[in-house]
Amino acid sequence: MGRLLYELGRVDEKTRIANERGSSKVGKSSFSWAWELDGTVEERERGITMDIALQSLATLHRQITILDAPGHKDFVPNMISGASQADCAVLVVDAATGEFEAGFDRGGQTREHLLLVRSLGVSQVVVAVNKLDQVNWEQNRYEEICGLLRTFLVQSGFHPSKTSFVPVGAMLGVNLAARIDPEAHELSTWYTGPTLVDLLDKLEPPVRDITSPLRLPISNVFKGQSSGIGVTGRICGGIVQVGERLRVLPGDESAIVKSIEVEEASVPWAAAGANATLYLISIDPINLSIGNVLCPPSNVVPLATVFTARIIVFDIQLPITAGASVELFHHSRDVPATISKLTAILDRATGTATKINPRVLTKGSSAEVEITLRAATLSGPSAVTRPIPLESFASNKDMGRILIRRGGESISAGEPKIYP
Repeated sequence: MGRLLYELGRVDEKTRIANERGSSKVGKSSFSWAWELDGTVEERERGITMDIALQSLATLHRQITILDAPGHKDFVPNMISGASQADCAVLVVDAATGEFEAGFDRGGQTREHLLLVRSLGVSQVVVAVNKLDQVNWEQNRYEEICGLLRTFLVQSGFHPSKTSFVPVGAMLGVNLAARIDPEAHELSTWYTGPTLVDLLDKLEPPVRDITSPLRLPISNVFKGQSSGIGVTGRICGGIVQVGERLRVLPGDESAIVKSIEVEEASVPWAAAGANATLYLISIDPINLSIGNVLCPPSNVVPLATVFTARIIVFDIQLPITAGASVELFHHSRDVPATISKLTAILDRATGTATKINPRVLTKGSSAEVEITLRAATLSGPSAVTRPIPLESFASNKDMGRILIRRGGESISAGEPKIYP
């Protein structure tokens, strides 16, 4: 991503040289391009992406917001926060011998990330097969990787017409925005297709739900440079305007929108689909936290501590039983929960119940379950279970998706169905 931004003129020469010098100084010269998006001291010292970085770029027909998500297993919760804000995915895989296999084998991050983005509603994916220069630009290696991924993408629910593949050598800048450098000669002998930018330029923007009430899950909170507190997030429905009073849920607080920024430009309003920064006044910062949802006082988002959900179980080793302790993910919020009841196993094609009150849920099954949130703090008199803002999938697709993880493994995904 750092090299792509440079190729498109979004990173100037001065910044590139500074990143090159800085990364060499800490003994990680090969990470100089990553420094454009990995901005924290810890990310730069460890040489891995840990949090979501926001950037934007323009192609001939598209204005694109990049949410650079971590690929490391330890930071899947952060990856989920970014993926829940995405319209499309660019999956970068390593073509080096053994490296692709490590990500694609059972339990690998290539598999998990594809399952997660599909579960979060992303239907378009561009696969960038990177580091082909390390395998001498072998066409056979590229086709082998594409063949394995094509099958898995279909199994994961991606339609072949919505998936595309592109060979790249990102460190050399080959086939990102152009294929004219001498380094691209070997690739050009067998590949004549589009560049990565060409494929990004053809992505289909989804239909935006601007007529529904405003829903803005907060993904970050920070102190504004002047007065007010800044919050960022992707608008999941409706429109927000400067001067508007918004309710913050959960809680009884409200705030006034002092100003709005989209892609660092001040705007009077923003609509569904935009990654916006809102500067809020008339609210104590203590009442704003990641995972809160901003909505109109006249049409608030429902809150739940117990709800029924329709889920699909992933390729898990251990079956799910009633009473299983899990982690529930919804946008940028993750909370401890229990699968308190297994209501029914469903037919995946028709949605009708095939077995009532099953004892266990095994891999690949579709089911209706009851989920009960648990207190985030230790047990005791102060342990209060706070509700989370949820909507049914029918009301708002983006607000009606949940992910369930257990012991560092993603085990299922689904949609809230009924409020008790």
